[in-house]
Amino acid sequence: MDSTLNPTQKTHIVWLDVVRLVAMFTVVCCHSADPFNFYPGEPPANIAEIKWWGAVYGSLLRPCVPLFVMITGALLLPVKGEVAPFYRKRIGRVFWPFLIWSVIYNLFPWITGLLGVAPEVILDFFPYSGEEVMRQSLDVSLGYIAQMPFNFSLLDVHMWYIYLLIGLYLYMPVFSAWVEKASRKAQRWFLVAWGVTLFVPYYREFVGPYIWGSCSWNEFYMLYMFAGFNGYLLLGHYLRHTEWSLAKTLGWGIPMFVVGFCVTFFGFRHMTASPDCTEEQLELFFYYCSPNVVLMTLPLFMLCKKVRVNSQPIQKALANLTVCGFGVYMIHYFFTGPSVVLARMCHVPVGLQIPFAAVVAFLVSWGLVILLRRLTGKYARYVVG
Repeated sequence: MDSTLNPTQKTHIVWLDVVRLVAMFTVVCCHSADPFNFYPGEPPANIAEIKWWGAVYGSLLRPCVPLFVMITGALLLPVKGEVAPFYRKRIGRVFWPFLIWSVIYNLFPWITGLLGVAPEVILDFFPYSGEEVMRQSLDVSLGYIAQMPFNFSLLDVHMWYIYLLIGLYLYMPVFSAWVEKASRKAQRWFLVAWGVTLFVPYYREFVGPYIWGSCSWNEFYMLYMFAGFNGYLLLGHYLRHTEWSLAKTLGWGIPMFVVGFCVTFFGFRHMTASPDCTEEQLELFFYYCSPNVVLMTLPLFMLCKKVRVNSQPIQKALANLTVCGFGVYMIHYFFTGPSVVLARMCHVPVGLQIPFAAVVAFLVSWGLVILLRRLTGKYARYVVG
């Protein structure tokens, strides 16, 4: 997310700042829905209503991560210059904040224990964390920290994206060599192949576990090299240089978004209606690399291209978010859960609690990152990117 939130390009593209704002707010909003889709503790009488709104917002907000990847592709493809400096700049910029904040997240339960905070409060912050972290044990926290070279923990689930981002950075110079030489037609054929792979998760769930040569000893099926988030990288690059009229954007975009949302929402509700729903089935229709999420993401990206920002104060605010955005992503997960608690304490209607919490968490995170940048000065990049 470094390239999407802290770009260093000389040319400033205001409409990409708009895409970044949409992506940043929707990801905070998406995480504000976590306490609705995974309700910790004793369920209240209106749990059905809570789950329903969690599904609505959870489905509506799926474009958040794909938009970030598309901005990366739009800004950085094709990669210019030598590979080594690219790796140092991009990976170095995300690694230290990722390391620092991952440690802080994982130490949080232990710190709350030292402060005498009730262990149940941890679930208000991190609804997925479970019983182990409620021990508020240093051993548990250190165990999670020891696993960081391999994966994120239940306390910092949003850090999954940073592992992905580093992988995209490692791959981009290789992919870029083809993108730079490929014609628009060749890029479209790549996107077609990628589009086919988007159906693979559904094939595996509803038809069979193996496809196109994959088997118990081979997970790399025929179109594996075309699959994953690299398709969003290319789509961002491709659509940056694609122009649609407003009539076409709305005429095609609205039906695409509605279809994508309906498949996501009703598919998610169908899967979660089963008492035996596994974690993989729970996430199946929320899968970012799926046709329904692409149908929602593409028109949203193109609609943002149509936004014109003439106000200097708004342009400055968007530019500031560009600088602060990576830090906002790092710390916002501390505030989404408590913001939901605040929304419930204020008796905000259930249908408005998620956007209310998202606004609070987003503004608090943004303000705190601005403060941290001022306090840390030239060392800010190590703390908030």
